[in-house]
Amino acid sequence: MADGHAGAGGPKPLDRVRTGLRSRHCSRCTEKAYVLWTRRYIRFHEMRHPSEMGAPEISAFLSHLAGEGKVSASTQNQAACALLFLYRHVLGRDPGDLGQVVRARKPERLPVVMTRQEVQDVLLHMEGDTWLMASLMYGSGLRLMECLSLRVQHVDFGSQTIHVRDGKGSSDRTTVLPAALSGPLRRHLKRVHELHRRDLSDGFGRVELPDALARKYPNAATEWGWQWVLPQRSRWRNRATGQQGRHHCDPSILQRAVREAVRKAGITKHATCHTFGHAFATHLLEDA
Repeated sequence: MADGHAGAGGPKPLDRVRTGLRSRHCSRCTEKAYVLWTRRYIRFHEMRHPSEMGAPEISAFLSHLAGEGKVSASTQNQAACALLFLYRHVLGRDPGDLGQVVRARKPERLPVVMTRQEVQDVLLHMEGDTWLMASLMYGSGLRLMECLSLRVQHVDFGSQTIHVRDGKGSSDRTTVLPAALSGPLRRHLKRVHELHRRDLSDGFGRVELPDALARKYPNAATEWGWQWVLPQRSRWRNRATGQQGRHHCDPSILQRAVREAVRKAGITKHATCHTFGHAFATHLLEDA
């Protein structure tokens, strides 16, 4: 049986999970994670179709993750959410009581918070686009994907604000654009605008649009306001249509840059991109 076997000629479970998540406008990260857990669940049970299984098999898989897999509590919870989505919203049935699932331990850890001086030390060892990304995360309290998925129209220089669309929990919010970043961000967007103009002159310059906007407004994908604030350096190509465009910057680029800057700054704390958000909130409370 092939991975994600379709059964009696119908759509494959993995494809149905993707369709179900996209119809609910879930993020690509959620889609990727849920498809991964569905695939692992099927393989764990020797390629049996999910419709042939239920609560006992789900419980066995989740217990395996906690026992032999040694996954964290949050990882186990994500797997459980993915499988419940599969059964309730894709297969259309409630699997019932999962019974006594072996629960992964949730470690009691305090969030890592850098001091103001440590933040400055890290930023001193960064440059270019990654410096701007890290500075935005700290100065505006943006999460990693919120920062990377900013579009030009989300930045309001007049009111010195940034509008976060579809953030954590699929919610919108407005946060501050620090005055110190206004100049660097304007200069950065000037370069991005020139890049976009070159892409357009080459016959490209398209970005992915949220929900069904691409069908409703066919030309919006090339408009300046919809472009990513932090685009990738290279264009992607749609093999089916031949169209090219740009995704936003890959998160691994900033993650590596922050990790290297923390090392160069001589900071022994386990500081990551996520730490910048904690520092933003903590320093705001200190100033209150």
